[in-house]
Amino acid sequence: MSEAPGFRPVVGVADAALDQRLSDELDVVNAAATAGTPAARELTIRVDDASGELAAGVSGWTWGVAAGIGMTWVREDVRGTGLGERLLADFESEARSRGCTHVFVTSFTFQAPGFYEKQGYREIFRWEGVPTAEAADVHFRKEL
Repeated sequence: MSEAPGFRPVVGVADAALDQRLSDELDVVNAAATAGTPAARELTIRVDDASGELAAGVSGWTWGVAAGIGMTWVREDVRGTGLGERLLADFESEARSRGCTHVFVTSFTFQAPGFYEKQGYREIFRWEGVPTAEAADVHFRKEL
């Protein structure tokens, strides 16, 4: 592939300024394509234990009628106690209050796809061989 004259790629590892610029530029495109729809909003929920330490958390977004979960984590010593279910229910409740009708999430096969299925999420796509040959990236959707 030939490069356009006067341009050069700069490979990096982490570039917060680039991430922000890309987000800002895409916000302009997205706003133009979805006139009348409020901009995407972040949605986070954290659960702290009695000593104030993080026990679980979820972060994602809402935009129009859709919500997306980017990351969910429950501390190992409290897994299986119902905390994850409560965390997800709280996320879904807030998404509903923002007008969302469905939630999307992905989970690698070595993470928690069974957890999402138990909470009523249905698999809509599976990308085999990601991030390793033995794993898959499983995509889910849940109607709210």
